[in-house]
Amino acid sequence: MDDDIRVAQERIKKESEVLERLREEVGKVIVGQTDMIDKIIISLLAGGHLLIEGVPGLAKTLTVSTFAGAMNLPFKRIQFTPDMLPADLIGTMVYNQKKGEFQVKKGPIFSSIILADEINRAPAKTQSALLEAMQERQVTIGDSTYKLDSTFLIIATQNPIEQHGTYPLPEAQVDRFMMKLVLDYPTKEEEMGILSIHGSGNAPEVTAVIGRTDIERIREALHQVYMDEKIERYIVDIVAASRDPEEYELADIKDLIAYGGSPRASIFLKLGSKAKAFLDGRGYVIPDDVREIGYDVLRHRLILTYEAQAEDITPEDVIEKIFSGVEVP
Repeated sequence: MDDDIRVAQERIKKESEVLERLREEVGKVIVGQTDMIDKIIISLLAGGHLLIEGVPGLAKTLTVSTFAGAMNLPFKRIQFTPDMLPADLIGTMVYNQKKGEFQVKKGPIFSSIILADEINRAPAKTQSALLEAMQERQVTIGDSTYKLDSTFLIIATQNPIEQHGTYPLPEAQVDRFMMKLVLDYPTKEEEMGILSIHGSGNAPEVTAVIGRTDIERIREALHQVYMDEKIERYIVDIVAASRDPEEYELADIKDLIAYGGSPRASIFLKLGSKAKAFLDGRGYVIPDDVREIGYDVLRHRLILTYEAQAEDITPEDVIEKIFSGVEVP
């Protein structure tokens, strides 16, 4: 058994060096935003989609396109608008006059890395077209169902400032995102680096450092990361505390939460924690891994009451209390 753990640790450490090359390649173009870079890699490893919220100009689009180039994967940017139809995403049946029959014209969703830019600008009918693709990784057009790429990943962006002409994402769709990442402005030192690279007219070119086979191999190795039953119980307790705070002596937040995390929260906390450990070159998960990704996994799954909103309490405030109240193994 010890030999198996040692072999797994050696493999994980070796594969994490491959991911470090990816980090460095993306870092040639993207200054700062290390958290966003790491969370994209974690989403890629765990096979979960990512929702990024931030004001314009924080390099969200540039980061995603840079990742696609560094991984040598097909990339599509889809600009969501109020007049967008489901067919604009997934495709439709088109009549071929020469052959006298309908043929499938696939939409931009048939790619590996999808940037869903300003996703909340599309109406609910269009949003619903993404549900099957995000969960089952397949698309149904007419009577036929088509599998999506094995590395299929949606990275969606939202602008928190503008509310005119936007539509709140349905809870069913929000829950399908593994994590929601909230970006902040860069530091002054980071902004100096941005000026140095992107204000000189000589932005560096990105070269592919890993490919599809590397990603599939690393995903397979991810399952070798060891998670103790105590850590699994810790994850379950965190999510359960968001549903029934009183059981964990957190009665002060009971009236702040209308709905807690779903079972997907537990699943993504486990997968994300393993991916975080993998990224750090460790073959085992520690409680800090769970806390590191906990905010991003839970913040969009906690639905707060009107009372909490009236008191300007944020999901992050509630999550902090949950982490403080649940016993760490």
